[in-house]
Amino acid sequence: MRASRKWRVPAELWTLAALLALWQGAVSLLRVPEILVPGVNVVFEEIVSHPDFYLAQSMHTLSNTVMAFVLSVVFGVGLAVAIVSSTFLEKTLYTVLIALNNVPKVALAPLFVIWLGTGNASKIAMGVMISIFAIVIDAVLGLRSLTPDMIDLGRSMRGSRFKMLFKLRLPNALPSIIAGMKVAMSLSLVGAIVGEFVAAQNGLGYVIMSAQGAFQTDRVFAAILLLALIGTALFYLMEWLEGVLIPWHESRRGHAPKSTAAPPLAPVSPTAKIFDAA
Repeated sequence: MRASRKWRVPAELWTLAALLALWQGAVSLLRVPEILVPGVNVVFEEIVSHPDFYLAQSMHTLSNTVMAFVLSVVFGVGLAVAIVSSTFLEKTLYTVLIALNNVPKVALAPLFVIWLGTGNASKIAMGVMISIFAIVIDAVLGLRSLTPDMIDLGRSMRGSRFKMLFKLRLPNALPSIIAGMKVAMSLSLVGAIVGEFVAAQNGLGYVIMSAQGAFQTDRVFAAILLLALIGTALFYLMEWLEGVLIPWHESRRGHAPKSTAAPPLAPVSPTAKIFDAA
C-alpha cells in the first residue's frame, strides 16, 4: 500500500507570501514613512483591530459586485442571442453597445447617482455598465463560431431554432461565455468600487475615500488589500465553475487530475445531445 502523499502548499500562497515579504522588506530597508506606505504588519494590525467593521464593508461591496455580475451575465447573454438572431439588432443594438463602451464609465457614475439615488442600485448599475460589454462580445463570438457542418446536422434532424440554440449554439459558446464571465467578474468589482467612490455610506470604496481625506494610509491599504483578496477569490471561483461546466474543453486539459485509467476512445461533446431530440 502506497504511503499517502504529503500536503503541499499551493504555489499561489507562496507567491502571495513572497509579495508580502517583499513589501515589508522594502518598507523596512528604505525606511518609508508610514503615512506614505505602511508596512504589512501595520496593515494587518488595522484589520485585526476592527474585524467587524472590515467584514461588514467587505460584504457590502461583495454583495453589490455579485449582483452586478449576475445581471450582466443574464442581460449580456440575452443581448448576444438577440444580436446573433437578428441582422437588424446586430446593426443597431450592437452599434449602440460599442458606442456606450467607448464612453468613460467614471463620467456616467454621477448620472446613476442622480437617477437611482445613493443606495445600492447606483453601484449595481455601474457594475453592470462596466462589465456587460465583455459578456456580450464573448457570447456573440461563441454563438457565431458554430461550424457549418453542425448547423447542417441540426437542420437535417429537423431541429427548430429553439433546439438549435439550446442544444448546439449555447453549448458551443460556453467556453467563450465563461471567458467573458471571468473578465466581467473583475469589472463588476471595479464598477461597484467606482460607484462607492462617487456617493456611498458603506463599502470598501467608501472606506478608501473617507480614509484618504483623513490621511489614514493604513486604513486605505487595508481596504485595498481586502479588495485584492476578494477579486482573487472571485476569479478562482470562476476557474472552478469553468471546470464544472466545460471539463471537456481543450483549455481544461492541463487542469484535469491525473488518472491511471485508460482514456476513452473518443471524447463526446455536449453538442451530441442533439441526437436525443425526438
